[in-house]
Amino acid sequence: MLGLGADGPVRRLLRAGEGARWLVPGLLNLGNTCFMNSLLQGLSSCPSFIRWLEEFTAQYRTEQSKSQEHQHLSVTLLQLLRALSCQEVTEDDVLDASCLLEVLRMNRWQISSFEEQDAHELFHVLTSSLEDERDRQPRVTHLFDVQALEQPETTPKQISCRTRGSLPPVSNHWKSQHPFHGRLTSNMVCKHCEHQSPVRFDTFDSLSLSIPAAVWGRPMTLDHCLHHFISSESVKDVVCDNCTKIQAEGILNGQSIENQRTTFVKQLKLGKLPQCLCIHLQRLSWSNQGTPLKRHEHVQFNEFLVMDIYKYRVPVQKSSHKTPEETPGTKDGTAVKSPEAEQTPGTKPLFMNGASSSSSFLMSPGTFPLAAFPECSAPLYLYRLMAVVVHHGDMHSGHFVTYRRSPSPRGALAVPGQWLWVSDDSVRRASLQEVLAASAYLLFYERVHGRAPQRGPEE
Repeated sequence: MLGLGADGPVRRLLRAGEGARWLVPGLLNLGNTCFMNSLLQGLSSCPSFIRWLEEFTAQYRTEQSKSQEHQHLSVTLLQLLRALSCQEVTEDDVLDASCLLEVLRMNRWQISSFEEQDAHELFHVLTSSLEDERDRQPRVTHLFDVQALEQPETTPKQISCRTRGSLPPVSNHWKSQHPFHGRLTSNMVCKHCEHQSPVRFDTFDSLSLSIPAAVWGRPMTLDHCLHHFISSESVKDVVCDNCTKIQAEGILNGQSIENQRTTFVKQLKLGKLPQCLCIHLQRLSWSNQGTPLKRHEHVQFNEFLVMDIYKYRVPVQKSSHKTPEETPGTKDGTAVKSPEAEQTPGTKPLFMNGASSSSSFLMSPGTFPLAAFPECSAPLYLYRLMAVVVHHGDMHSGHFVTYRRSPSPRGALAVPGQWLWVSDDSVRRASLQEVLAASAYLLFYERVHGRAPQRGPEE
């Protein structure tokens, strides 16, 4: 997807009046930087991400020299997000984010402010650069970090050095993952012998969902995209160790046999759900002639997102005898159920992600009716919509804008459900209905308190 800067001169906001009290600073378009401006507005609406940056950058404030602070991506990003979330007092109604491009160039990312770029690609650049910055930190506790030395962590795993002795504990802000970090599980089951391979884990910082083919008369919802993402698929010509073992047991004289290749069923699930969830709706498609096309259809989404049925759960073991050394989810014959199978037959789910309110229940903006759920079925992985990035245009040119929640200025009460529309330096109020009607490209959700968690093996 391509982004194109907004036309026209920079317009400064009038913030002195009461009507502009709940607005946020705009961002100067440096040529074609609407892709960066829209992403920054979206990230600044995620309080958990800002808090993580504050904790992470605390290491630089405790060091003897602060002359290198401007070279750290985390410090520059935090300053911008704090200003955009009204956590820092600024006299400017329009901010200049060129400092972010400069620090990215120092990290060997060549991003031009005059070339059309993609907001989702920039998101991956930021998260991967933050991970690189974290990995560059020392593996052992700094000698000047007295607080970390005096308060050791009580974790069962410790780092061992060559002398087999334990090293001092590693400080939290030197090893913590950013709140967009999650893990996918990949489950493989042989269709012939039903043997399940060990579950594989992969990391992600955003869920990139393809949009399934539309069904006539049926609206496309976020649930349809999520179900399509985790739907099972057949993988042919895979070596099955269990089938090979069974075949070898039936052959005498220890003759060697070839590896048995069968068809496996593969399914993805979410092994670890992040605190901040970024969902990317893939709007790129290809024509029969091989030319890129943009998909403009509307995907319905809600202010609240329930992710429980997409979470990986350790399958119930067939045998009641289980040793601590056993790896969860690696027993023979156990497979992960589909989301439809996890619902009680003959019942209609109380909440569907992306379904219209008439098909579930009406709720006021900013609230989620947990009382409508039975205590045992209330959602545990409940997310609240924080921002929506929209791309207007086609595959060759266009413009990125952002719908985001309005932050509360210091010393002021929050406005429930207040949304803003931001296009570079232009900011205005928006309604929740306008937000939900947008053709989303990126969705930013943040996890909120749902049902009290019951820690199990899958946690």
